Amino acid sequence: MTAASSVAWNGHTTTVAVTADGMRFHPDRITVPAGDRLIIELTNRDPAPPRPGAGHRPEVADGGERRRRPASTRASSAASSRAGARCPATRQAGMRLTVTTTGAAAAAPAAGPGHDAPAAGTAPAIDAMAEPGAGFTARDATAPARPAGRRHRVELRVQEVQREVAPGVRQRLWTFNGTAPGPVLRGRVGDTFEITLINDGSVDHGIDFHAGALAPDEPMRPIEPGQRLTYRFTATAAGIWMYHCSTMPMLLHIGNGMYGAVIIDPPDLPAADREYVLVQSELYLGPDGEPGDLGKMQAETPDAVVFNGYVSQYAHRPLTARPGDRVRFWVLNAGPNRTSAFHVVGVQFDTLYREGEWHLRPADPGAAQVLDLAPAAGGFVETVLAQPGHYPFLSHLVADAGRGARGTIEVR
Repeated sequence: MTAASSVAWNGHTTTVAVTADGMRFHPDRITVPAGDRLIIELTNRDPAPPRPGAGHRPEVADGGERRRRPASTRASSAASSRAGARCPATRQAGMRLTVTTTGAAAAAPAAGPGHDAPAAGTAPAIDAMAEPGAGFTARDATAPARPAGRRHRVELRVQEVQREVAPGVRQRLWTFNGTAPGPVLRGRVGDTFEITLINDGSVDHGIDFHAGALAPDEPMRPIEPGQRLTYRFTATAAGIWMYHCSTMPMLLHIGNGMYGAVIIDPPDLPAADREYVLVQSELYLGPDGEPGDLGKMQAETPDAVVFNGYVSQYAHRPLTARPGDRVRFWVLNAGPNRTSAFHVVGVQFDTLYREGEWHLRPADPGAAQVLDLAPAAGGFVETVLAQPGHYPFLSHLVADAGRGARGTIEVR
């Protein structure tokens, strides 16, 4: 964008009505005579903000600087200025307004569709075969025990943290309680969950629990930094359910780490010797140590596909079992874009439960080879690992296994 030069006001004012609707400004380009004072009358038709002063707040960028301003400015002889929403996530989603002046050079082209120009620096390269450092500890994939009682009170804090996501590669993630995925919650059909969401981040965030069924207007509304809300729901159906940030652009918030799982046990679920939880998701790297790249998310070009937030971690720190153990794998595909095809090499699944339905039980004559899951879908499979050895597991979208969606079960 060309820097604006200073010109005197010519005494004329141009007033333009602009509407914010569907995460876009309408119109998104304004042309005014050089020297005019420009007044933008902004009407917000996007969903009502949670409190006065929230919602879309414009800021104007010229001369390469971005700053908040009232929607009134003087048109200079520069090629263009741009206004955008204050929230960087909203701005990346394409909420920009370009102002040009008559008789000036052509406006500088906007960045690619739906996102700002890339931040300084380049995304690091991921080696999905690289060994983590000696001090690396994989995320514990053991399923949590079902808690006592029928009412569960949970505090989830939005935290922006730098985390290693592959050997030598760090990203600034938006998380629930500092991890991506967030904590795994568990309960039974009929249990009530009372979630307190606290926004310790720098932009608006919200939350959506697929395990509950209620109107989203209030409990899923975005809250500003420093605010909190209480989200209550009763689990009326079994399954492994996704929760995630509900703030637009949702793709950026999920793609940057804001997702987790809630297990609601089917009635009379038999015990298993081992229970593991694997949440598949994708990484879309921005510059090292910075948030993910919305442009890559929109283009569906992940840098990595992972289980529980880290590239190939269970290939280097295997899950364990003993010969003869019945092992249950709860799998959730958090996406946001890729299908999952969970498979364990060397075994057949005698139990398959997907999206609230039993597809296979041990007494049935058949068996299954894969648990296929669309984004946001979940279920579990079971098998008996009879012999000692090493059993690889992966997403059988084999390109994604090569991107890091793989691991090993060590039976000893």
